[in-house]
Order: sequence, then structure tokens, then C-alpha cells
Amino acid sequence: MPSPHRVKLVLASNSPRRRQLLTDLGLTYKIRLLEVEEDFPAHLRRAEVAEYLAAHKAAAYIPGLAADELVLTADTIVCLDNDVLNKPADVAEATAMLTRLQGRAHDVFTAVCLRCGDGRQVVFSDQTTVHFRALSPAEISHYIATAQPFDKAGAYGAQDWLGMVGISRLEGSYFTVMGLPTHRVWEELEKLGALPTRG
Repeated sequence: MPSPHRVKLVLASNSPRRRQLLTDLGLTYKIRLLEVEEDFPAHLRRAEVAEYLAAHKAAAYIPGLAADELVLTADTIVCLDNDVLNKPADVAEATAMLTRLQGRAHDVFTAVCLRCGDGRQVVFSDQTTVHFRALSPAEISHYIATAQPFDKAGAYGAQDWLGMVGISRLEGSYFTVMGLPTHRVWEELEKLGALPTRG
């Protein structure tokens, strides 16, 4: 059996997908949630936006972070060309986003910030290109009505019905599209001493 973590992992996310991915990695963690504004400077582009937001979220946790804790914050954005498609505010915005995405390729960036209570910090991002087949208005309407995709960047989840019927090809990590580049997270946590000792 692995020994306890040398560093205690704190997940600063309300995403059930991120929680499940960390659990599936075999990691022990606590959840700690704070309300953080998700505005970003207008000059930032693509991966810069996600990395800025992940680091901005982590900064809010610094005052309450114990010396032996490590907080993980993340942000996922969908980019169509240079336009950032965040979480839709309502049905009309979700419909507009999915209508723009259908029949085209777009990029998904998930950025992660790992902030240690001792001051160490690493910020990184991972990119996956997603190819959507052409979707009908009926398919888009059905998805929005049944999935309520208002907590998802770009108005869809790769693991949802629309992802299953709409995504024709991925270039990159499926887990990055889900909201956590697990391969990179594992590597960086190992460097920071936040993985269980095995063997």
C-alpha cells in the first residue's frame, strides 16, 4: 500500500469531472472552495487566458494554505480561432456557441496551477484540438435541453451525449478536454512531492 502523501493535496474546484479524475489517479485530496472572479486582461490570447485564470484562482487560496498543503486550481477554455468561448450564460448563448463549433475544429486548453504552502508554484497548460462533425439544430437543441451544459466551457462536455455523437477526432489528450491534463498533473505532482510513495 502507498504511504501517506508528504504534501496534502487540496482541490480548489467544484467540477465533478476533476474530482473523478483525481480519484481515478488514486490521489487523496480535500476540496476547498472560494468564490473567485474569472475576468482576464483583454490582451491575453488562447493558452495565456487559461494559465492566467488558473494562477489567479490559486492566489486567492494563499492566505489559508498550510505549509504542508498544495492547492490545485484549473481552468478550461474553448478557442475557436482566437475567440474564447467560456461558459454560456443561457440557452441562446449555448446555442450560438455550439452552432459556431459544429462542422469545425477548435482548440481546448486546460491550465493548472499547483501552489504549495511553502511558496513553490508551477503553472502549465495542455492543448487538445477537437474536430466536430456537422450537427443539426435538432441535435444541438436536444443536448442543451437534456444536458444543461451551462457549467462547461464552449457549452459542451466531451463525456456527454454531444461529445459522443459529435466529436469525430481528437488531437491530444481526451482528459484535457474533460478539464484536467492528468498526465501533466501526475508529472508535476511527483516533482513537488505530492504523490504517494510506491514500492
